[in-house]
Amino acid sequence: MTAEPLVRFQRVQKTYDGEHLVVRQLDLDIHRGEFLSLLGPSGSGKTTTLMMLAGFESPTSGEILLNGKPITGTPPHKRHFGMVFQNYALFPHLSVGQNVAYPLTVRKVPKDEQQRRVQRALDMVQLRGMTDRLPGQLSGGQQQRVALARALVFEPQLVLMDEPLGALDKQLREHMQIELKDLHRQLGVTFVYVTHDQSEALTMSDRVAVFNEGVIQQLDTVDRLYEKPSNRFVAGFVGDNTVLKGQLTRAGEHAEMTLPDGRVLSGINVNGGAAGAAVEACIRPERVVLHRGPDARGANMLAAEVARVIYFGDHLRLLCGLGGGQAEATVKLPLTGLNGAAAPQAGESVVLEFPVAHARLYAQ
Repeated sequence: MTAEPLVRFQRVQKTYDGEHLVVRQLDLDIHRGEFLSLLGPSGSGKTTTLMMLAGFESPTSGEILLNGKPITGTPPHKRHFGMVFQNYALFPHLSVGQNVAYPLTVRKVPKDEQQRRVQRALDMVQLRGMTDRLPGQLSGGQQQRVALARALVFEPQLVLMDEPLGALDKQLREHMQIELKDLHRQLGVTFVYVTHDQSEALTMSDRVAVFNEGVIQQLDTVDRLYEKPSNRFVAGFVGDNTVLKGQLTRAGEHAEMTLPDGRVLSGINVNGGAAGAAVEACIRPERVVLHRGPDARGANMLAAEVARVIYFGDHLRLLCGLGGGQAEATVKLPLTGLNGAAAPQAGESVVLEFPVAHARLYAQ
């Protein structure tokens, strides 16, 4: 028997103008203790979904359940969820300790208990000794930790986060991603996290719901989301791809497509396209195999020419022209994979192999 989800969205819809649905027929279960990210471009419905869960927005139709009981009409302060926003929302005139204690104060928790919990929350986010400082005396990363401590201090069963790391610089943001995930593992609290940053979602989440135009396009574990995107939107939004356009000339689970110049590629027929359908093949840069020199021959191999070489520190990105009206192919080449050989140069003739198991064909 499957355990009852902590949160369940049932046929939830949201419109602001009575015509355009920001969220369409949303059915979503959030499991206890998981780290779920809501990922998508601006206007996709992810933030509206979070705001409905928090109680700051009400569904136009449908129901939201918490522990099997409807909360659609329950005001935000009675849902007892922790919230962390991008702008931190700290009180500038209150000390760190007072900011963290605020949720306990409004819940009339005794002072000695407040002190104990505040200290524990600050220890969790590695801010011991900062109790008496004002937010203006802290760095952006420290202010973000204070906001997180405030969200955790009253021991909520659910913590909601809306782009909480968006204002931080890249290095600090990546550091905080690791810390957030570690904290999640330690506490076992359910995290629901909104982001438009695909790498952030992949780094931290147990599962990711990819939104577009108010609909979840795919809800999956991070490895399946990246390796087996279920439609063309997810393939394009999550991670980089080389995209080849052609026509499906042999259907079936493993299908064949013919490019406009007559070259043939095989791959996985993801959405069951029929022969004759326009099709796009997507393959990740790290899955493309580079063969130096023009003489390599075999299945799913296409002659190409290196157009640009970009140095990324631990790997090279090659942008390769395939001709035939196709967009450039991207190849991720680890520096260790050179085995002492000289790096490819612009203008060099190469052959690119697109392994059948990693070439995913999406009928249009």
